Order: sequence, then C-alpha cells, then structure tokens
Amino acid sequence: MSLGEFQSSTENISTLTAILWCFYPMAVLVALEFLARTFDDDDDQDGGKMIPILQATQ
Repeated sequence: MSLGEFQSSTENISTLTAILWCFYPMAVLVALEFLARTFDDDDDQDGGKMIPILQATQ
C-alpha cells in the first residue's frame, strides 16, 4: 500500500466512524466486566461489610 492509497482510504472515514472505532473496544471491556460480575458474587451475606479484625475472639 502506497502513501497515496493510505491517504485516500483515511479520507473516506467519517468522524463518527473514527470516534466509534476508538470507543467500541472500551465498551466491550465494560460489558465483559459487567457480565463477569453477574457470575462472580463473592460478597458475604451482609453485603460485604464484614470486618474480621473487629470481631471478638472466642
């Protein structure tokens, strides 16, 4: 690919397409993170507020 072909191919891309091309990988990563959180519920029964250091020893 010569420089002239590259320049003509980049001039055909709209601004909206360029912006979406930058942000869609981040949107995919965020969607994967939300999906992973639905399957990995590792909180305790009280919503994650357990502080073991403050509990009395038995």
